[in-house]
Amino acid sequence: MGKLDKKIVLVTGTGGGLGRVAAQAFAREGAMVVGSDINVNANNETVELVRRYGGEMTGVAPIDLTDPEQAREMVEHAVASYGGLDVVYNNAAIQYFGPMPDFSIDDWRRTITGELDIPFFVSKFAWPHLVQRGGGVIINVASMAGLIAGETPPMVGHSAAKAGVIAMTRQFALEGARHGIRAVAISPGPFLTPASDRDLGDNQEARDAITKKTLLKRFGQPEELVELAVFLASDRASYITGANYVVDGGATAW
Repeated sequence: MGKLDKKIVLVTGTGGGLGRVAAQAFAREGAMVVGSDINVNANNETVELVRRYGGEMTGVAPIDLTDPEQAREMVEHAVASYGGLDVVYNNAAIQYFGPMPDFSIDDWRRTITGELDIPFFVSKFAWPHLVQRGGGVIINVASMAGLIAGETPPMVGHSAAKAGVIAMTRQFALEGARHGIRAVAISPGPFLTPASDRDLGDNQEARDAITKKTLLKRFGQPEELVELAVFLASDRASYITGANYVVDGGATAW
C-alpha cells in the first residue's frame, strides 16, 4: 500500500524538472495524478512515463496559469477526471532575474504574476473542491529566496514573490483549518534540473558561486525534494500545517 493510495493529486508544471519527478513520485505512492503544463509535448511525455511504470495520470495542456480563467478550467478538468481533489501541488512558476535598479518593471510584474499569482489562482479555484471532500492539502513550492537574499543570480523579484508564497501559505493554513485543509510550503535551495542545467551550461564559475553557499557544496537532485512533498501530502503528516520546510543543503544555516 502506498502513502497516497487513491488520493487525487493535481500537480502544476509537470512538463519536466521538479514537476515531472513529483508526478512520478505521487503516482508511485498510489495517487491518481492530474498534471498540467504550458508545453503539450513535454507534459505528454510525463504522462507516458508515469503510465509506463504502472502509475495513473492524466494531463491538461496547454495551460497558461497566469490567466485565472485557464487556471479555473484546469482545476475543473482535474476534478472531473477522477471525481474530486485531495492534494494540490503548486509547482509551476515563471521568474526573471536581474539586479537593482536595472531590473525592469515588466520583468518585476512577470515574476510576481508567474510566482505569486499562479499558486493563488490554482488554490482559489481548488479550495471549494477540497472543502467538499472534507479537507485536503495544498503544498506550495516557495524558495529559500523568500528567506534570504541571493547574490548569484540577483533576485529581487524572485525573493519578493517567494516570500509572498510563504506568507500566503500560512494564511491558507489559518483559513483552511476549519475545513480540514492543511497548507504547507517547501522552500528549495539550488536544485539541478534540465532547465537550470541548460541555463548554466558550462559556466563553472556560476555553478560554484551558487553551490558555495550550501553546506553540502552541491546542487540538490529533484528526488531529494519531492520525497518530502509525498510525505507532506500523506495522512502521515496530518498534524503539519502552516509550516515552511527548507530543503537547501544548509544554505540558510549560515
